[in-house]
Amino acid sequence: MGAKRIIPCLDVNKGRVVKGVKFVDLQDVGDPVEAAKAYEQAGADELVFLDITATHEGRGTVIDMVRKVADAITIPFAVGGGIKSVEDFGAVLNAGADKASLGSAAVRNPELINQVAEKFGSNRLIAAIDGKRTDSARMGSAGSADPNDGLHIISKYNVVIDGGRTDSGVDAIEWAKEAEERGVGEILLTSLDCDGMKTGYDLELTKAISAAVNVPVTASGGAGTLEHFYEAITIGGAEAVLAASLFHFKEIEIIELKKYLQSKGIEVSL
Repeated sequence: MGAKRIIPCLDVNKGRVVKGVKFVDLQDVGDPVEAAKAYEQAGADELVFLDITATHEGRGTVIDMVRKVADAITIPFAVGGGIKSVEDFGAVLNAGADKASLGSAAVRNPELINQVAEKFGSNRLIAAIDGKRTDSARMGSAGSADPNDGLHIISKYNVVIDGGRTDSGVDAIEWAKEAEERGVGEILLTSLDCDGMKTGYDLELTKAISAAVNVPVTASGGAGTLEHFYEAITIGGAEAVLAASLFHFKEIEIIELKKYLQSKGIEVSL
């Protein structure tokens, strides 16, 4: 699918860029417009703005911010958070965003994906999926000769909504497949378990969803080293890699990351 994309994520709360761990303990890190301009100059391929408290607080995305960002940069950017209707989605695009994402509202009303895709096209529609590991015990088959076929732990991933506050009970992999069938053009996949931890992306989840769908998957949540980005692409199957605090605090520069990936045989846009 061509060059892999490097995407800084700007979590926004009440018009300011913030960073937290697992969507809580938010720290103010700057003005979104100035951050967007700096990232464009630093070589970002795209940007994602997520209004991380809009859904929980029952308010819309900050449209004024979207307009200011659109006036300030030329690279593509996407917006998510608080988009609950076709009208909300259209308002974000009309304000200048290239793409927008549906998360909690689509889980509650899957038909919204069909409606948005039909009106605006799949290429402008992202499914934002926040996944959280759920471990459960399962009994083996009765009378099995396999000594290992007893009580064992299996892992699955559920979709969490409302900014990570609510477990929807929906299986993340099945939801990704349904979202694709309904018309999303790409998936922004965040591991709530790994978010902000800097221990690496959830490769199991990323690989499972990348294998289950044919649309591009952006890996999000957990990047801490150059190697983590490489692993998300080569092991996880991600078409794009997203990070926040690593870029915000300049622990890794985007050009440094791109040169590293290129040295490892990954096609990037320099």
